[in-house]
Amino acid sequence: MEVNKTIAPASPPAPSTANNHTQKHHHLHSQIHSQSHHHGIFSSTSILILVISIIFIILLLAIILIIFLLRRLKSAKNNGNWKEHNSMHNTSRRFIAHTTVNVNSSPDVKGGCLYGGNKGRTAPPKVRGVQVYTYKELEVATGKFSEANIIGNGGYGVVYRGVLSDGTVAAIKMLHREGKQGERAFRVEVDLLSRLHSPYLVELLGYCADQHHRLLVFEFMSNGTLQHHLHPSHIQHRPLNWGTRLRIALDCAKALEFLHEHATPSPVIHRDFKCTNVLLDQNFCAKVSDFGLAKTGSDKINGQISTRVLGTTGYLAPEYASTGKLTTKSDVYSYGVVLLELLTGRVPVDTERPTGEHVLVSWALPRLTNREKVMEMVDPALQGQYSKKDLVQIAAIAAVCVQPEADYRPLMTDVVQSLIPLIKNLSSVSSSSSCRFLSQTVSPSC
Repeated sequence: MEVNKTIAPASPPAPSTANNHTQKHHHLHSQIHSQSHHHGIFSSTSILILVISIIFIILLLAIILIIFLLRRLKSAKNNGNWKEHNSMHNTSRRFIAHTTVNVNSSPDVKGGCLYGGNKGRTAPPKVRGVQVYTYKELEVATGKFSEANIIGNGGYGVVYRGVLSDGTVAAIKMLHREGKQGERAFRVEVDLLSRLHSPYLVELLGYCADQHHRLLVFEFMSNGTLQHHLHPSHIQHRPLNWGTRLRIALDCAKALEFLHEHATPSPVIHRDFKCTNVLLDQNFCAKVSDFGLAKTGSDKINGQISTRVLGTTGYLAPEYASTGKLTTKSDVYSYGVVLLELLTGRVPVDTERPTGEHVLVSWALPRLTNREKVMEMVDPALQGQYSKKDLVQIAAIAAVCVQPEADYRPLMTDVVQSLIPLIKNLSSVSSSSSCRFLSQTVSPSC
């Protein structure tokens, strides 16, 4: 029997199959979209990192550039100050040039004292460091601060001659305790002289800050103060001769030059430069002492610092006395007063003299540019034993130092360079210390 077979037409795909296809399509699309999205995120992150890196590099370069510019500016400022210093130096030198001093002929002064022989200033000793002493040690050194050992007395305290435990002869200053000012003076002197070392400054050997005691230990200067020799308390005292006065003037100028130009930090303004603070050793080499009132300069315009007016009447620069504005030129004025003392033998203020002659600077300044009047001003104790040419030049230097206007005063460097040729021109120098004084047999060239 024949069986009829009917082949049914192909039916459309089942709905589930179509759906699967659609889902696969959407899934593929999603993957592509997701990959594209992730790729976009990755690109944005890379760009962000790149931008941040570039900004960081730019900032780093900017900082380096700013540091470089600041250094250049500082260097330019220093060069400017150096040029200004040279300009002032040249101006002052032109001002002093009227004394006919040839600066280029200045000799090399080794050691600072051209005394001849082996009695000149020796090279400064190696710094051994400032020692700390107990009160008991200094009490033993001075014989329990015996009155027999007193070598100086003033408002600052009492100075004793003492022998330290190692045999060193020293000057031991016992400071009066006057509140904060006395303590400040002690600290300033210890701080400065512990750092400043020059053959023209009295050496600080040590100090004592034992409980309430405040003492300073200095090298011993056997010939005492310049005040003692220029203004002696007894008639029998022998006056210093002309050559010694010139050398003392040079030593003092070099001391102030060191403070103003070479101290660290610079400048140091002494603020109380006077005859009693100039000490003389066995060879009459001068050294500056007493730094209790010293001030360290600042970076302010013109180097001015405002401070309370302290110092000694007759030595104070007029602008400092009236306004409290302190500069290195204040020291220059004080130096000029000491130079006038060396020249005339007079004290800065003497009310016992006739009217018009009470104040040394006011009396001397109008006369310093007149040769005949300068001759009349000379210390009678010199007995005419001096070089008239040198006298005129010293008078001219003193005149510029005590100018009422600070800007017209020279730098101490200029003063040093003006004095050196005068020392060189001393025709002969005796190696005998007795030649430091005048006698009837001493020649003018001694």
